Amino acid sequence: MKRRIIIGLSGASGVIYGIRALEHLRAMEDVESHLVVSTNARINIQIETDRSLEEVYELADVVYQPDDLAARISSGSFKTDGMMVIPCSMKSLAGIVHSYTDNLLSRAADVCLKERRKLILVVRETPLHKGHLEMMVKAVDLGALILPPVPAFYHQPKTIEDMIDQTIGKALDHLELDHHLFRCWPDAKLG
Repeated sequence: MKRRIIIGLSGASGVIYGIRALEHLRAMEDVESHLVVSTNARINIQIETDRSLEEVYELADVVYQPDDLAARISSGSFKTDGMMVIPCSMKSLAGIVHSYTDNLLSRAADVCLKERRKLILVVRETPLHKGHLEMMVKAVDLGALILPPVPAFYHQPKTIEDMIDQTIGKALDHLELDHHLFRCWPDAKLG
């Protein structure tokens, strides 16, 4: 049986993280990706990339509309192996930590929390004020993992894609999915 992973693209800048995650999941034969793209993420896809919404949809195995609260991923009885909200806006974070499930992205995340499934929030905002930090602490208290896209350099990235893929690789690590997106610390060149 394929592992089911939900990808939620919210309206934060950095939709390329979610798109690249979908590309990598697409290459994994044992993974079935379920995608929900928020209304604001659709706008950011147009602003930040040269991809059409349809091209992004084609990367996923199953696509849901953000207002479809009757979708399979809105129910705990539909078993998944976890979810990445990538990128995760502060608005989506607020909805998730306050169980304000007025759209499918926040509902699917809420289901992951209530069912004790993995929820990875790739929060994208800077600088952060106390309210942002308090919401992140609350998300962790509820069972989510906060994984901001902070670039690392021990793997000697050569391109922006290398830096993006390192963040995605960290998320895939937490979903227990094998990848070769960056060299792990012991394999990095030590000089």
